Amino acid sequence: MAKLSVDQFLEFVEKSKLADPDQLRKTLDKLRAENSGSLPDDADRVAEALIAADLITKWHVDKLMDKKYKGFILGKYKLLRLLGSGGMSTVYLGEHILMHRLRAIKVLPKGRVNDSSYLARFVREAQAAASLDHNNVVKAFDIDNVGDTHYLVMEYIEGKDLQNIVKQEGPLPLEVACNYIAQAADGFQYAHENGLVHRDVKPANLLIDSKGTVKILDLGLALLADEERSSLTVAHNENVLGTADYLSPEQAVNSHKVDSRADIYSLGCTLYFALTGHAPFTDGSLAQRIAKHQREMPEDIRKERAEVPRDLADICWKMIQKRPERRYARMKDVSEALKGWLSSR
Repeated sequence: MAKLSVDQFLEFVEKSKLADPDQLRKTLDKLRAENSGSLPDDADRVAEALIAADLITKWHVDKLMDKKYKGFILGKYKLLRLLGSGGMSTVYLGEHILMHRLRAIKVLPKGRVNDSSYLARFVREAQAAASLDHNNVVKAFDIDNVGDTHYLVMEYIEGKDLQNIVKQEGPLPLEVACNYIAQAADGFQYAHENGLVHRDVKPANLLIDSKGTVKILDLGLALLADEERSSLTVAHNENVLGTADYLSPEQAVNSHKVDSRADIYSLGCTLYFALTGHAPFTDGSLAQRIAKHQREMPEDIRKERAEVPRDLADICWKMIQKRPERRYARMKDVSEALKGWLSSR
């Protein structure tokens, strides 16, 4: 691919509307002064100067150099970089153009807009998240659309999700794992008290910030107890909602008729993952793993990790019982059990 000239690059910068015209002019004037009165011949050097002046980001430059200059401005926000993407949505780091506050901007793919079930889930996540205000739950501030681009504005948390932490570092120290899961249980207890069942509890949906605080992500599959609002949970043609490796037995049978104990099962599987480095069942196809959640208990944690004491293994074991009535009744009970174990250490 041919590299852009400086003039071509600056043309795309102007078309993108990323940089304030006055600030762009001042930055270029400064660059000329440093370069004998003219701009460098290399577009990369000009790009580096604009990045250094906080006018654009490296992500912007990569797109602009590829002649892509549209879509960086979304409503009141400037998109700064990609944070993550999946089948349901794409998440960007955004900055409020006037207030300069950083936010996570979750965008529904345009291809999903005409699918009423996906749009309903997206709206549902906004409603669910907006109804919650707890230290262990990521806050939602706004939902909006620009034409057929629908997006959710959320609290931006700098950190890593539990899935990536364990993937990079291996099984967590016992106290750290218990602390994270106890914090998550506190957040889920609050959600449950507000009539909301998450239904997609998994390591990737637990974000850990720089202070070690757990933040619950992704309420897109949430089931609200309020019948009028939960009518948005269209009984899609999908038989199973959730993630196979952390799915409760009853949720695999009927995703729309579960209670808070389904989240307890999934959080127990997440604790199992944090302590062993893998989900309870790793072999077989998706359907086979779901079937194992129906009828089998996983390998005893202590067979893989001898230093896990019996009482801690028992907490996890109780969380992942096949029959809901054999699990802890509430997330509060899970939190208290884990905090009790931690205090005993």
